[in-house]
Formats: sequence, C-alpha cells, structure tokens
Amino acid sequence: QVQLVESGGGLVQPGGSLRLSCTASGFRSEDFSIGWFRQAPGKEREGVACIYKRDGSTYYSDSVYGRFTISRDNAKNTVYLQMNSLKPDDTASYYCAADVLSTAQAMCATPRNYGDYMGQGTQVTVSS
Repeated sequence: QVQLVESGGGLVQPGGSLRLSCTASGFRSEDFSIGWFRQAPGKEREGVACIYKRDGSTYYSDSVYGRFTISRDNAKNTVYLQMNSLKPDDTASYYCAADVLSTAQAMCATPRNYGDYMGQGTQVTVSS
C-alpha cells in the first residue's frame, strides 16, 4: 500500500523555524521526484520546493527561495523541508507528493492532486 505521511507542523512565531518530514511507505521514494506543496484557505495550491529523483537537483518557488531547503534521506525513505525565517504568509497546510516522471521544476509547476502519491498534509501556522 502506497502512503506518504507528513509530520512536523505546528505553531511558530514569525522568524522561527520548523522542519517538516515526509515519510514514504509501499514504494522507494528515491525512485521518485518529491515535491512539497502548500495551500492556505481561499488560495490555490502552490508548489514550494521539489527535488528531482535522478540527480537531486532542487527547485524553489520565489516565495520561499533562500529560506526553505528540501533534502532527502533515502535510507529512511524520507524527504525533509527545513523552513527558516518563517513569515505569517507561510501559514498553510503543507503536503508532500511523489511523481515518477517529473523534474523538480516541472513538479513544482504542477500543483495537481497526485492521488495515492500525496499525503494528507500537516498544518503550519506562523503567528505571534
């Protein structure tokens, strides 16, 4: 059974940091490109950070570039999103997804429903 589970969300003050985890089961995440997406109430889903399966190249949206870092630990079948210098605008539900074909940039540019290869999300709230 294919499953992706996000964890690590929570409430943090502006300027703070969080690390999200995306743990895969039922498949080898290293065989897939992995993307982090977010969606705030009333807003469209946005691809914020993605990592390509072949060479580990990464892509970041302009809104998070320089503040967020995506990485993977293949031994743990897990992809991380380190989020620093958080802002209230980063408040959203964060989802990870896997795709076997996409490059990092293509995946982040395609904030669709990835079906079984998308987790249920973890909430991040940035507020004082």
